[in-house]
Amino acid sequence: MSEPQTNWAGNVTYGAARLHRPDSVERLQDVVAGSGRLRALGTRHSFNRIADCPDGDLVSLENLPASMELDTVRHTVTVSAGVRYGELARWLHDKGYALHNLGSLPHISVAGACATATHGSGDANGNLSTAVAGIEMVTADGEITVLTRERDGDRLRGAVVGLGALGIVTRLTLDVVPAFDIRQDVYENLPWARLEDHFEEIFSATYSVSLFTRWRGPQIDQVWLKRRVDGSGDAWEAAPEWLDATLAETELHPLPGMPAANCTRQLGVPGPWHERLPHFRLDFTPSSGEELQSEYLVPRRHAIGALRALDRIRDGVASVLQVSEIRTVAADDLWMSPCYGQGAVALHFTWKKDWPAVSRVLTLVEEALEPFEARPHWGKLFVTSPERLRSRYERLPDFQRLLGVHDPTGKFRNTFVDDYILGENPR
Repeated sequence: MSEPQTNWAGNVTYGAARLHRPDSVERLQDVVAGSGRLRALGTRHSFNRIADCPDGDLVSLENLPASMELDTVRHTVTVSAGVRYGELARWLHDKGYALHNLGSLPHISVAGACATATHGSGDANGNLSTAVAGIEMVTADGEITVLTRERDGDRLRGAVVGLGALGIVTRLTLDVVPAFDIRQDVYENLPWARLEDHFEEIFSATYSVSLFTRWRGPQIDQVWLKRRVDGSGDAWEAAPEWLDATLAETELHPLPGMPAANCTRQLGVPGPWHERLPHFRLDFTPSSGEELQSEYLVPRRHAIGALRALDRIRDGVASVLQVSEIRTVAADDLWMSPCYGQGAVALHFTWKKDWPAVSRVLTLVEEALEPFEARPHWGKLFVTSPERLRSRYERLPDFQRLLGVHDPTGKFRNTFVDDYILGENPR
């Protein structure tokens, strides 16, 4: 490559010799067929080396023609892989449709988010990957393979969270629903004891719930409630106090002291789903990348135990933390999803950009969470051993066989896949 390529945060410099930017699917097919080892880049929001390919090539989909096709009969949209969620959401909303959920950032690509089981929040909301009804990808021989929910069933469920290891995804078909409105209200200083005593009430209170804490005291700093607004005239209003937390009277950033201008509207002002479900607006960059991120998904039955365990090491966590978010995600049936077969509580950490210090704290965090079967987010930083991580996925043997079918020569493998999926690293 003419100049070093990095991920969004700048903590990973990719080691591939070449970066391809094909401007058509046909050119992409030629790149794939002619490459030895190859991995795809999305919007580069992964914090680890899941996308790196030191002994091969990288391919970016940023120059592929963007396309979005709505099927009002099947209630789906087929979208090119490199399209960002914020762009797709605006287009869908203009046509009267919505996705069931969005992540915190609308800036991420559809293909990258689905391949790593990235998620939003909500007791009844599966992660973004659960909307996938079909996948089109270029496989190792340069040919196009299409998998659909109706025809391929379990194989599609294995391929959706594919970690980039099955092929280069070119298009995805997603389920859509009628467009809806959301109001967002924020409460401050929820006592920790109230969280423990009213966990189910808090997280079932609205369509999507996010709790923000800096692990510096016996309270949750902010509770973000995203409530669907009934178009027939929902008269619900947020109470001044709720579980001893106080309704915010000004708009807030999740990190106290930061300006709220780049956050989605709050103060109970109703707005379109795509302008409320993310925490940040598409028109603003939420940060400069001066951060690292980790996230662990814990079975919901272990939620209180896991939170208590983290509270016992909160001084260590707070020493390198910017802010932490707690969310819930519904169970799904996608083989390599951290929510496979179990509703989960997501424990997210945005760290200061100091990997030596963060890695030491991650060791403490993972030791604290060990009794609670935590699964790390595939695209974020963790120190979990490959053996331990593989043991957490009961459908891993099936996924390994699927890799053998779609990529028999290992063209889309890298060190990450060899270590954490296949349990071998021959190179």
